[in-house]
Amino acid sequence: MRSARATPPWCTRRRAGWACCSRRWLVARYREQGTDCPLHAALSQLGTASEAARTVAGELLDQWQQQLAAGIRRMQESGEIAPEPDADREAAALLAGIQGGVLILLTTGRIAHLEAALDLGIAHLRAPDNRDR
Repeated sequence: MRSARATPPWCTRRRAGWACCSRRWLVARYREQGTDCPLHAALSQLGTASEAARTVAGELLDQWQQQLAAGIRRMQESGEIAPEPDADREAAALLAGIQGGVLILLTTGRIAHLEAALDLGIAHLRAPDNRDR
């Protein structure tokens, strides 16, 4: 079993690009932040929020997804991953995994689910079958 501090298999020095740095930054941020997440606090109130609040939250999530898609496109352009995967769809899946991992972190205090979502999402992007299409 790999420890939480071990380097993931896809994160080597020669391939320490956007995804590896982003993964490390995101996990470190949530590890430091713990259960104090402003975005979650806002999102958890949406059931009773105004339409304007839901619109703002939706725009924030859209911006985050767009940033993930831009990073995926950079990886495609640099040859780190195959050009065929739909960057917007891959970004949507990563964002859903991140948000699910964050919700579990906030509920249980355990970061392993967030790390798993990131590790598997990035490994999926770099999978050999995605490179050989």
